[in-house]
Amino acid sequence: MSADGTGTIRSRIKNLLRSPSIKLRRSGTARNKHDLSKKVMLEKVIGITSPGNRALACDPRTGLLVYPAGCVVVLLNPRKNKQHHIFNSSRKAITTVAFSPDGKHVVTGESGHMPAVRVWDVSERLQVSELQEHKYGVSCVAFSPNGKYIVSVGYQHDMMVNVWNWKKNVVVAANKVSSKVTAVSFSDDSSYFVTAGNRHVKFWYLDHTKTSKVNATVPLLGRSGLLGELRNNFFSDVACGRGRQSASTFCITSSGLLCEFNDRRLLDKWVELRTSQATCLSVTDEFIFCGCSDGTVRAFSPVNLHFLCTLPRPHCLGADIASMVTARLAHTPAGPKLGPLETGSRSVSAPPVSCSPAEERLGTRTPWR
Repeated sequence: MSADGTGTIRSRIKNLLRSPSIKLRRSGTARNKHDLSKKVMLEKVIGITSPGNRALACDPRTGLLVYPAGCVVVLLNPRKNKQHHIFNSSRKAITTVAFSPDGKHVVTGESGHMPAVRVWDVSERLQVSELQEHKYGVSCVAFSPNGKYIVSVGYQHDMMVNVWNWKKNVVVAANKVSSKVTAVSFSDDSSYFVTAGNRHVKFWYLDHTKTSKVNATVPLLGRSGLLGELRNNFFSDVACGRGRQSASTFCITSSGLLCEFNDRRLLDKWVELRTSQATCLSVTDEFIFCGCSDGTVRAFSPVNLHFLCTLPRPHCLGADIASMVTARLAHTPAGPKLGPLETGSRSVSAPPVSCSPAEERLGTRTPWR
């Protein structure tokens, strides 16, 4: 070996010995990150990342809103216009959110490799439970009305529906689904839930005697809805009836139809929404709210599907509302347009209807009193 080569090797060894160890460098980096977390605090999130119609939820007691912004869960009080934030430790994007019936917990689903379904305490903003039974992503989640179970549906390639006893952290029932599922809703008595998607409406029944006694995961019993001549439609959202209409199940199609299934899973009747696209649905004891294209929200009666009213639309993007007068509010300029509503939710106790248009902005609208 040449003298120059030997000298180069010796100089490299000396530099390596003089440099701090890898452990010290790592500890220094960790210390800097820890110090930075004390100095920097997230104050406000502007915008919303809503990949579907399951990315907005409302606390049924207080009207608190929850929605995702990347890997951050935003808790918004619309009356005080104040935010709190929950940080997803995995740094994976949040795809779906849902409140527990008592409003004390929020469940989230995420995307990416081996995504998790996580339950968070709203007041403490800390994770209390975690389930990792999906492979590619979670499209929708929902709490059962009794608060005991959580259902999670994976992406189409995931092909899994899981029912999770989140307090015991065990999957009590599961099955496969081959269709693309975009929405899920529990029945009023928590005895079954319904999934909806591409040419897909399916009723899944929980046998509480089996799920409570057997330690192992039991197969979910699923029965397809009888779609009839609407079998080739894309069902973009689903909501089980409430109160006197608890035996009914309501769906909307992307083509603009509001449908009702009876207690025999038969598509009994439907009405046209008179819109080019329907995206989201919310059902209470008295109203059915349908989110449509151009920022339109239509209200129907759950008893007979009679049309009740169209809620006032928000102002168009690019419009200066400060310069408007009352007579001009109904006028829509030719340039700015409203996109379709991607998510929708309504609190039973709080009057505003909350919507998230495709332009990623959040708004509240108040129906009649």
